[in-house]
Amino acid sequence: MPAIPKAYYRTSIKALVLDKNKKFLLCLEDNGKWELPGGGLDFGEKPHDGLRREIKEEMGIEVTDIAERPAYFVTAKISEKYGWKANVIYETQLKNLKFTPSDECLEIRFFSAEEAAKENLYPIVKEFIKVYKPENRQKLRARRPKH
Repeated sequence: MPAIPKAYYRTSIKALVLDKNKKFLLCLEDNGKWELPGGGLDFGEKPHDGLRREIKEEMGIEVTDIAERPAYFVTAKISEKYGWKANVIYETQLKNLKFTPSDECLEIRFFSAEEAAKENLYPIVKEFIKVYKPENRQKLRARRPKH
């Protein structure tokens, strides 16, 4: 597979799911790394639709609300072969936390930025915790209709 041109980013849509203490939810993947819930945006897919799809596929949980606008946008280099990744992160509410384990989500846990920094994280999650400010969170809007 040829290297990805330097002008391209792999875009992922991620969920910022917060608990009452403003800790954020991470998923433990089968490689032992923690990641924000969500995944790659398919070509032509709307961000809210992609986030709902990814959460359902990875965790088996229904999304009940997604903020109208992203809360964070972070980038990080994945590798020489795969180039750079861009995460568009939306504050999200889930119907519940009764998840179905998968390769992409073996375990879920809430972390503060300080707690997460001690874990095995993807580089892009490390970038997220550098900018995460719980006091700047958005208020979720009324539930968006499903498209």
